[in-house]
Amino acid sequence: MRFAPIAIVGRACVLPGALSPEALWAAVRDGRDLISQVPAGRWRLAPEQALCTPDAPLPDRAWSDRGGYVEGFDAIWQPHGFAVSAQELVGLDPLVHWLLHCARAARAETVTHGRTGAVFGHLGFPSEQMAAFADQVWCHRDDGVDARNRAMSGGAADLLARALALDAGSHALDAACASSLYAIKLACDRLHEGSVDLMLAGAVQRADDLFLHIGFSALNALSRSGQSRPFHRDADGLIPAEGCAMLALKRLADARRDGDTIHGIVRGIGLSNDGRGRGLLVPDAGGQQRAIRAAYAAAGLAPSAVSLLECHATGTPVGDATELRSSSDVFSDIDGLPIGSLKSNLGHLITVAGAAGVIKLIEAMRAGVRPPSLHAEPPTPALAETPFRVLQAAEPWSAQSPRVAAISAFGFGGNNAHLILSESDPSLDDGLPGVHSGQYAITALGVMAGSATDRAQFSAAFAARSSLRDHDGRGAITAIELDLAGLRFPPRDLEQTLPQQLAILQVAREALCEA
Repeated sequence: MRFAPIAIVGRACVLPGALSPEALWAAVRDGRDLISQVPAGRWRLAPEQALCTPDAPLPDRAWSDRGGYVEGFDAIWQPHGFAVSAQELVGLDPLVHWLLHCARAARAETVTHGRTGAVFGHLGFPSEQMAAFADQVWCHRDDGVDARNRAMSGGAADLLARALALDAGSHALDAACASSLYAIKLACDRLHEGSVDLMLAGAVQRADDLFLHIGFSALNALSRSGQSRPFHRDADGLIPAEGCAMLALKRLADARRDGDTIHGIVRGIGLSNDGRGRGLLVPDAGGQQRAIRAAYAAAGLAPSAVSLLECHATGTPVGDATELRSSSDVFSDIDGLPIGSLKSNLGHLITVAGAAGVIKLIEAMRAGVRPPSLHAEPPTPALAETPFRVLQAAEPWSAQSPRVAAISAFGFGGNNAHLILSESDPSLDDGLPGVHSGQYAITALGVMAGSATDRAQFSAAFAARSSLRDHDGRGAITAIELDLAGLRFPPRDLEQTLPQQLAILQVAREALCEA
């Protein structure tokens, strides 16, 4: 089905060195590197207790303390004017304040009427205040940490809905580094189906910074040199960053009717998952291509319409090479397509990366300038024989027709997304696609509940009206047997898998076998 254009009528961000879209554009245009050492006190312990040298790695240590950090937000934070009291916002992790600030600022740019909802990416790692609350509980202390911080994802979504009086609700999702583009796609879906009139979409990221640095070191993904260098020959890993970015979205016809400033138009979004790739941590070119091609099929545009590509490009050698390979096949008809990566300025914003990249592209279109991407000399050999060139300096972005740009986001676990963006175009048809009202058939089921380990046992118990509880009256699953044949899961990871993850694998496999 053709993707009906969606207007971006508001945008806001809280990012390292950039507390507004205008500040972000100035930093990107001027080629500023905004990565720094971790602020004093953020890790809650002495650096020597958390760090090791890259050439002598140690368990539960990080080999770098550099990242992209938000500074100065307290100077612009206004806790008043929400539908909840300012007192209710005290004691919550800064990520909640960032989220509320960005959502309110994005919505304030547009005429608001009708049903409004929100969807945002939120990394499922402990936030700083959630970790502090856990310390408080485990160590039997009372440090005054607000217990509400333990509900970091659902709690933030609920508070956003109440604080902005969102009558169409709010929810969070975690699709890793592709989260904000996934959120934008879901927001567009709701606008297309007519269940809302305005959607706020984006992401927030302020996971416990020490957790991130140690975790990425354990995965051999953290840069040993402490540099974020997408497309560089010697790139050696990513640099984590924090922040928030939100967009306000409307149907194009509604934005035109309301006289909104249209910052850009979403022309199409493609999503995919790698599926049966080489493993959970290994990017798959085929999965990435499916997402990219799906976006152009939905938009009814040829890839040759794109004149700037914002790459995912985290600075990991395997990841960058895979992305260049998958994208080359799609953009093979273009010679010298300019590419860049915001991660060269800020580091990897993880869930926020896609939404921040969209804001970068919006501002570049407005200025008519393609901005530079930093630290890409000498370039990676993977660039050879591709249709791409990395932007080394700012250059005029001339256009005979409305400019078209694109952005990719490829997340952990094979979550892939590609979004096509254009300038406002008066000649663009704003008609909506017809809502598909066909019927669907349920052809397979997978069930595990209480003492029933599969659908047959569940059905038998249901038919006999017998209990699935044990003698203590609990409906617990006491054992999970999972056939490893054909399961693409590293054995060491499987040993540490949570029971609910194993249960999902088991019931999904049962349904697939029936289908």
